[in-house]
Amino acid sequence: MNVLRQLHVYYREKNYLLILSILCLAAATALGLVYPNLLRRLIDDVVGPGKYEQAPYLALIALSVIVVKAFLQFLSGYFGGRLGNFLAYRLRNACYEKLQFLSFRYYDTAKTGDLMSRLTGDLEAIRLFIGFGFAQLLNLFFMVSFGAVMMLSINWQLTLLTLITMPLLVAVAWKFETKIHPAFQEMRLALSSLTTSVQENITGVRTVKSFAREPHEVEKFSERNERYKSNQIFAALLWSRYFPVMELLASVSVAILLGFGGSLVIHKSLSLGELVAFFGLIWFIIGPLWGLGFHINNYTQSKASGERVLEILNQPIDVKDAPDTIQLAPENIKGHVVFDHVTFAYGNKMPAVADINFEAKPGSVIGFLGGTGSGKSTIIQLLMRAYDVNEGRILLDGTDIRKIQIQQLRSQISTVFQETFLFSSSIRNNIAYGIKDVSMEEIIRAAKLAKAHDFIMELADGYDTVVGERGMGLSGGQKQRIAIARALLTNPKILILDDATSAVDMETEHEIQTGFQEVMRGRTTFIIAHRISSLRHADLILVMDQGRVVQQGTHNELIHVEGPYRDVFRIQYADFLSRQSEGKDEVNPA
Repeated sequence: MNVLRQLHVYYREKNYLLILSILCLAAATALGLVYPNLLRRLIDDVVGPGKYEQAPYLALIALSVIVVKAFLQFLSGYFGGRLGNFLAYRLRNACYEKLQFLSFRYYDTAKTGDLMSRLTGDLEAIRLFIGFGFAQLLNLFFMVSFGAVMMLSINWQLTLLTLITMPLLVAVAWKFETKIHPAFQEMRLALSSLTTSVQENITGVRTVKSFAREPHEVEKFSERNERYKSNQIFAALLWSRYFPVMELLASVSVAILLGFGGSLVIHKSLSLGELVAFFGLIWFIIGPLWGLGFHINNYTQSKASGERVLEILNQPIDVKDAPDTIQLAPENIKGHVVFDHVTFAYGNKMPAVADINFEAKPGSVIGFLGGTGSGKSTIIQLLMRAYDVNEGRILLDGTDIRKIQIQQLRSQISTVFQETFLFSSSIRNNIAYGIKDVSMEEIIRAAKLAKAHDFIMELADGYDTVVGERGMGLSGGQKQRIAIARALLTNPKILILDDATSAVDMETEHEIQTGFQEVMRGRTTFIIAHRISSLRHADLILVMDQGRVVQQGTHNELIHVEGPYRDVFRIQYADFLSRQSEGKDEVNPA
């Protein structure tokens, strides 16, 4: 029940809907007791004495009860449906909002398919139980209580003897719950794994086909599908093991009723009408207890689903605004960045960056060069506060970024990532994503600076062209130029180019770099690149290796000293240097 208590906060203001649903269902259940009593009167007061003229009145009463009971059941379903939908709406919004603010650390291990499963299948299970199942579970108590009281009022000895197996029936149902709950937890995990497999396959279908790995993907999906099927079969086996036992116990009660109750009728201790009413009332009790497993099944499914949804909602946010957060005046932000003895590690791993020290003055260009895993991107993510540093501090205009509102900090930074992501929307909307209100002229200007305007105008619908999911339908270079335009449009104080021109050819790169000269003016720019040509104009170049700065200086300084930078330069310009040594080229690429 702890799960339900935690979920209660999301529908507390609609408690009246739950109360109304339960009251209407309880009233409908109470009206159900009229049927056995009508049968008793029909047999003892109408058929026995031969007063058949009263039969139409009893039929009219039965019809009236049916109409009122149906109306009450409708109201119960209506109120329950409203409650369930309200809860699902609140939970879905809460989960989505929480996912927006969860730190990068959470997404380092999260799986898209698993999250989708939680926001769809798990939420649906919770909605059905809170909206309908919870009231039905309480109604089971009402039916058993009302039926037992009515039976006791007729004949208490027969009641006690008939219900002697009921505690055993409840015990078996409870045992069933303890077995089925872990099974449903495992089933949910298996379904998440299955969903993740489908999502990854659809996302990476081009990679799958390019490596002709369709059979491997089919086999991988089959294995996960087999796991899900096995869990379903195991749950079905539990049902098949426990439900016959519950049916047997229920049948024993009916047999006792027929045997002992029949003898009471023969000895005139019980009327035939009372025995018939008793028979109806015993099913009034056995029916709910018999279906106890079904209600427990719904409860355990919703409990397992609730745990998975609450896991998202209760997930701690690693990076968040501190209580003493300040807000800088936008007009005073210059973009002066200082890394002061910064060290950071992902989890318990070795430091990704260690003792990083450098200063980026307002309007300067800082370049990063290094191999994969050298810590270049980590430095940028720390600047954006994707993670908080373990040691040291990062200053923006003299203020520790941990004391600046995250939203304000990131609003002053625009990033073009190496892996470009575009939304399934028009090119215009993708470029304007970072700003709420922007004119078409500003969008076109940003596109021209990114050298994207010409190819956009060649498309059938121009800026209104809708790109496919993740930008499918555009080349890598085209997507990257749109991403660059998106970054430029926000007019940031700090511009980050994470290998932003890696997907374009050398000629286009030169054109974009030329456009950048104007864009970078007055902005602090950080460039991560593998090409020397992208870094040679930087005011300061940091050469990274295994999380440390092993060289720093300008391009002209670094190519004249032995070290990693000069080695990379020699590799990238090997052909040019060879031609120069032969006297065939007098142009200095630097």
